Amino acid sequence: MTDPRQGAVESRLADLGHRVPEVAAPVAAYVPAVQHGDLVFTSGQVPFVDGRLELTGKVGDGPGLVDAEDAARLAGVCALNAIAAIRSVVGDLDRVTRVVKVVGYVASDPAFTGQPAVVNGASELLGHAFGEAGVHARSAVGVAALPLDAPVEVEVVVAVRD
Repeated sequence: MTDPRQGAVESRLADLGHRVPEVAAPVAAYVPAVQHGDLVFTSGQVPFVDGRLELTGKVGDGPGLVDAEDAARLAGVCALNAIAAIRSVVGDLDRVTRVVKVVGYVASDPAFTGQPAVVNGASELLGHAFGEAGVHARSAVGVAALPLDAPVEVEVVVAVRD
């Protein structure tokens, strides 16, 4: 059962078994999100849960690699952390009128080319959370390494109303 004090976005997330976490503390010289006009830009969010990464390493097929299914789940965690960063700036997530752009970075084994499927984990969570306003432009990029050896990192740009 959802909390009647929650807004629509947080209620939809709760219905999926998620709660918006506290915003993750920056690990370097930046802030989690910045608002400029009606846009909010998040910094890249790694899949921290309770201050730690559940999995680390490159995404791919084979021993010692993070499989694509786990990486997609972690991309959803990144999106949830981005939502927390957005909430830290705007307060009420129901002020979001559009998820404009998502960029997902996947630390990839050289043979791995499934970055779009991994970043779908973030896109799908944002779609569930924001409904039609969650449909967005996106890039899914394979990279050699990410901070803290995270397998995936996601940044989000949203439009908000006053």
